[in-house]
Amino acid sequence: QVQLVESGGGLVQAGDSLRLSCAASGRTFSTYTMGWFRQAAGKELEFVAAARWSSGTTRYADSVKGRFTISRDNAKNTVYLQMSSLKPEDTAVYFCAAGRTALISTWSNSYDSWGQGTQVTVSS
Repeated sequence: QVQLVESGGGLVQAGDSLRLSCAASGRTFSTYTMGWFRQAAGKELEFVAAARWSSGTTRYADSVKGRFTISRDNAKNTVYLQMSSLKPEDTAVYFCAAGRTALISTWSNSYDSWGQGTQVTVSS
């Protein structure tokens, strides 16, 4: 399995930007699909974004498309989620995940390694 550690969460105001980081152990990007999910209080886990760099593909939830960007830094073995134009409804615990999926998946069960999560709170 892959070990993942998220960071970068915090309290921001609506309209602000924030970048989440996910440090991964081992070489993951060439063989794994990397994803971001979030879970708001009292709600189910929700897909946010994913990337499979071996095929050059990315996918975003409609709710974040155009505002969030998933990227990577190979040298640091880190995946990022750049979030802009944040809204109060983006408030959630954000999780990084890695999965040995051949195609990008929005289904959480496709991912077998998860980070501990980082809280993002957007005030209005």
